[in-house]
Amino acid sequence: MKPYSKRLLPLAVAAMLIGTIIRLIAPVLIGNTIDEAIRPGNWTLLMWITIILAGMYAVQWIANFFRIKWINQVGQYVIFDLRRDLFNHIQRLSHRFFDQRSAGSILVRVTNDVHSLQELFTNGVINLMMDTVMLLGIITILFIISPELTIAIMVVLPIMFYISTNLRKKIRRSWQVVRLKQSTMNSHLNESIQGIRVTQAYTQEYENMDYFSDLNKDTFDAWDQATRKSAKFRPLVELSNAVGTAILIWYGIYLIDTTAFTIGNFVTFATFLGMFWEPISRLGQIYNQLLMAMASSERIFEYMDERPSVPEKKNATSLGDIEGDVRFDKVEFSYDETRVALHEMDIHIKPGETFALVGHTGSGKTTIVNLISRFYDPTKGRVMIDGKDLRDVTLDSIRSQVSVVLQDTFIFSGTIMENIRFGEPNATDEEVMEAAYQVGADQFIRELKNGYDTEVEERGNVLSVGERQLISFARALLADPRILILDEATASIDTETEQIIQHALKTLLKGRTAIMIAHRLSTIREADKIMVLEQGRVLEQGNHDELMRHNGEYYRLVCAQFNVLEAG
Repeated sequence: MKPYSKRLLPLAVAAMLIGTIIRLIAPVLIGNTIDEAIRPGNWTLLMWITIILAGMYAVQWIANFFRIKWINQVGQYVIFDLRRDLFNHIQRLSHRFFDQRSAGSILVRVTNDVHSLQELFTNGVINLMMDTVMLLGIITILFIISPELTIAIMVVLPIMFYISTNLRKKIRRSWQVVRLKQSTMNSHLNESIQGIRVTQAYTQEYENMDYFSDLNKDTFDAWDQATRKSAKFRPLVELSNAVGTAILIWYGIYLIDTTAFTIGNFVTFATFLGMFWEPISRLGQIYNQLLMAMASSERIFEYMDERPSVPEKKNATSLGDIEGDVRFDKVEFSYDETRVALHEMDIHIKPGETFALVGHTGSGKTTIVNLISRFYDPTKGRVMIDGKDLRDVTLDSIRSQVSVVLQDTFIFSGTIMENIRFGEPNATDEEVMEAAYQVGADQFIRELKNGYDTEVEERGNVLSVGERQLISFARALLADPRILILDEATASIDTETEQIIQHALKTLLKGRTAIMIAHRLSTIREADKIMVLEQGRVLEQGNHDELMRHNGEYYRLVCAQFNVLEAG
C-alpha cells in the first residue's frame, strides 16, 4: 500500500464513520424528544436535547469536511500514480506495439480513460462504504423500531433488485461502446490535426468534416443510449420510495391506534425511511460510475498487461565499450505470419566502415536498421555487435551507442537547445553548440531571433525540412555513438543543405560504423560497401565502382536516377 493510503485512507474512513453514526443517532434522538419532551411539555429536557443535537451536527460537519478533503487527496494521488505508471509503461513498450495502434487511441487511454477513474477514486469508493454502512444501520434501526412495519415495506426490494440486475448488464455494455466510440473519434481527430497540410493540399476538408461528423454522431448516439439506460435507475428508486411511504402511512397509523407504537416512533421511522432510499439512489449512481470506470480500467490494464515484444533478459549484461562490428548471422524476420521481411540474411559490417543499403520500398532496408537498434528481435538467427548477441545485452547499453537519424525528423516542443540536448541530457551548452557547428546547423540557428533559445512547437513547424534534419543530426552526434544509422535522412533535404551535410559527414563518420539508407544514390558514392536488396534478399554488394562495373540492379538504379539509362 502506498504511504499516502496508509496515512490518509484510515483517517477518511474514520471521519466517514463518525459522520454516518451521527446521522443514524439524530433521528432516534428527535423521535425520543417528541415522546419524552414535547408531548409531556418538558422544556428543560428539550433545551438540552437541542444543544446536544447542535453539537452533534457541528461534529458531523467537521467530520464530513475532513472526509472529503482526505479522500480527494487519496483519489488524486491514485490518479497521479496511475497516469504516471501507464505513461512509463508505454515508454518501455516495443515498436511493434506502436505499429499496431494509432497515436490517438493511445492518447485516449492516458487521458480520457484515466480521467474517468478519477471520480470513482475521489468520491465513489468512500461513498460506497458510507452508503453501505448507512443502509445497514437504517435497516437495523427500522427492525428495532417495528419489525412488522419494516417487513411490509421491504416487500418492494426483491422487485427492485430483479429489475436493477437486468439493467446493470445493459448499462455496462453501453459504457463499453461509449469508450470504443470515443477512442475511434479521438484517434481520427489526432490524425486530422497532424495531417492537416495533406488534407488541405488535396482539398479533402469537406470529406474529412463529413467523416468526423459521422464519428461524432456515433459517439453522441452511444452516450445517449448509455445515459438513457443509466437514467432508468433513479425513477425505479423513487417509485419504490413512493410505495414504501404509502405502506408506512397506512400501516403506521394502524399501529399507532392498535399497539404501543408512538408518534415519536412514527416520526423516527418516517425519517429513516426517507433516508433509506437516499443511499440506495446514490449506490445506483456509484454503480453507474463503477460501470464507466470498469470499461476504462479494462482498456487501461489492457495496456498495463502488454509486455514488450523485445524483452530484456534478467541476466542481461552491458554491451560495454564497443568497436562497432555488426554482424547478421542467417537472420530471418517477419512483421506478421504472412509477410517475411528478411530471408536468411548474412551481413558483416566492420568497425569504422560506412555501409549503405539500397533497394525499393519494402526491400528490407528499414528492417535491418531496426534490428541493429533492437527495436525488433529476429525471427531466426542472430544480430550481433562486437560478437555479442543483442538479446543477451541490456537495451540501454545498445541504444546509448547506436544513434538513429530518421527521415521523418521529430522536433519536440521547447527550445532548439533542448531539442539538440535530447541526444545527451547532461551535455553543456558549449557541447550542444559544437555538435550543431559540426553538422552546419550553427549558422542558421544563430540567425534566428533568439538563437539557441528559440522556442519551437511540436514537430518544429516553424523550421524548414532541412533545418529540422540538421537539428536531428546534431542531436544524434551529441550522443557520440559508435554506430550511426542514417535512415533515408537526406531524402527530403535540398541540394544546398545536402552539400553542407555531405561535407560534415566526411569528418563526422570517420572512426564510426555508419549504416546509411538513401534514395539519393549520390549520397552513398563514397560508402565502403553498398548492399542492394530486393524483397528481403541480397541481390548484390560491393563499393560504388564495383557495382557500376557489374551492370546489375544498382547500375540500373543509378542510371534511372540520373536519366541516363541506356537501351538494353
